[in-house]
Amino acid sequence: MTTLEGAVVLVTGGNRGIGKAIVDELLDRGVRKVYATARAPKPSDDPRVVTLPLEVTNQASIDALVAAAPDVTVLVNNAGASSPDTYLDAPEAAVRQVFDVNFFGPLNLTRAFVPVIERNGGGHLLNMHSALSWVAWHGAYAATKAAFWQLTNAIRLELLDRGIGVTGLHMGYVDTEMVAAVTAPKENPADIAKAALDGVEAGAYEVLADETSRQTKAGLSGDLTLLYPQLAG
Repeated sequence: MTTLEGAVVLVTGGNRGIGKAIVDELLDRGVRKVYATARAPKPSDDPRVVTLPLEVTNQASIDALVAAAPDVTVLVNNAGASSPDTYLDAPEAAVRQVFDVNFFGPLNLTRAFVPVIERNGGGHLLNMHSALSWVAWHGAYAATKAAFWQLTNAIRLELLDRGIGVTGLHMGYVDTEMVAAVTAPKENPADIAKAALDGVEAGAYEVLADETSRQTKAGLSGDLTLLYPQLAG
């Protein structure tokens, strides 16, 4: 279990969307400091929020962030990018780019900050996945989330005896800029943030934050036509 009151938390992609909701919820829970990163960070009115630049695909940017945030005890890997909804027609560069942001970015941030969290007495990782970890929609984005889910499960085992807990968060569509064009029902970012941080404080390995994620994971044990009804003919 991880107590967030008094913690020092770093949230990637913390200026908008789910990341901003996570930052706001952390402040409500009494954290000592939040580092909120973005490519072009905006200042905060709350003195507990320190905004810092980060390009997750650039190791030099990650190294500079580690130097600027030496007191971190909780890392929230939230920053992400979308992709074209096709594999056959998407440029290879677009597929590689979304993997660089959604998989290799969190991997390299985790590798960089695990020693920091250990030096500070231990803490927690919160990795933001998706119901798309388990269903092949929206092109390579889903593949990156599936890979990130497996990474989270593996890192959790590697950190078992090192004082760092790991929680993976899954959810369906959330009302953010990334899915502004989607007309399906969307969750409130504040509700997702609350569920995520409840999971961190409870020491949960995995949080299924909405009905979409719960139904999708349950569907993995059934026939493929349950997840992809178009295959039923």
